[in-house]
Amino acid sequence: MSETTTVDFWFDPICPFAWATSRWILEVEKVRPVQVSWHVMSLSVLNEGRDLPEDYRRSMDDGWGPVRVITAAAEQHGADVVPRLYTAMGELLHFEQQRDRAEVIRLALEKVGLPADLAAAAGTDAYDEALRASHQDGIDRVGQDVGTPILSLNGTAFFGPVITRVPSGEEAGELFDASVKLAGFPYFFELKRTRTESPTFD
Repeated sequence: MSETTTVDFWFDPICPFAWATSRWILEVEKVRPVQVSWHVMSLSVLNEGRDLPEDYRRSMDDGWGPVRVITAAAEQHGADVVPRLYTAMGELLHFEQQRDRAEVIRLALEKVGLPADLAAAAGTDAYDEALRASHQDGIDRVGQDVGTPILSLNGTAFFGPVITRVPSGEEAGELFDASVKLAGFPYFFELKRTRTESPTFD
């Protein structure tokens, strides 16, 4: 595939499935000509008003912080900080299994070299209008019955692909080629099977 593929990627930093897919896209960048733009979405927004199990409700209530901070960082320091801050947060959340999201935010800002006072955005709705607009942009492309990630390939968007392992090298490229090929059929909408494993990261 010699033509550059335009990729738009919507993620919530707390989602392990989005994390797996995002790391795959980084592998794809090494082996295929792609132009990737990163956008926030929010599982907390997605699940507003829904009847959820208590432990998941707590997670959603606590889930605003990281995505609000990324939104604030993008507004104050430009879109280029989004993938770097996402990577820093994701490594803490999904590799190191850091459960204290306030600490995740603090350490990630420090690692990326962004001002520590951006952490205050986690506890305010000051950036929620921008967050909700980005979230809605992704949802409008695929409908409400989805989660994160949302991936748009040359303008055709899907929920997923949902993967539980991160391919690298040519395997990453082949999975991408297949995804682009499916996106090229305007009447193709969905493939699905029950997951039998959770994401694993080496």
